[in-house]
Amino acid sequence: MPTLLILMIVAAMAFAFWSAGRAAAERAEEVGRNACQAAGVQWLDQSVHAIGIRLCRNDNGRLGWERTFRFDYSVNGHDRQVGRLVLRGERLVSFSGPVAPAPTTLH
Repeated sequence: MPTLLILMIVAAMAFAFWSAGRAAAERAEEVGRNACQAAGVQWLDQSVHAIGIRLCRNDNGRLGWERTFRFDYSVNGHDRQVGRLVLRGERLVSFSGPVAPAPTTLH
């Protein structure tokens, strides 16, 4: 009986970890797609790729996961650039990739 209980707890923890990872990947996909759209570049492969995960402290001091994702984009359709973003939970903490052009001012 205790073995079954332990197995159920481990399974629940694994499901929670997997579910949080999927939610972070969906958030990273949304951020990458929106950044490419705002910068006027083409978002390639229609996906992001998880390239790292580590334990970190959140703003409230609790332990949580920091996940790093990469995505590809093209400026002119003939090149391939790499973008990178880091999420702590659902919050974006680092981004490198396409940026929207600065607005021009009229005189």
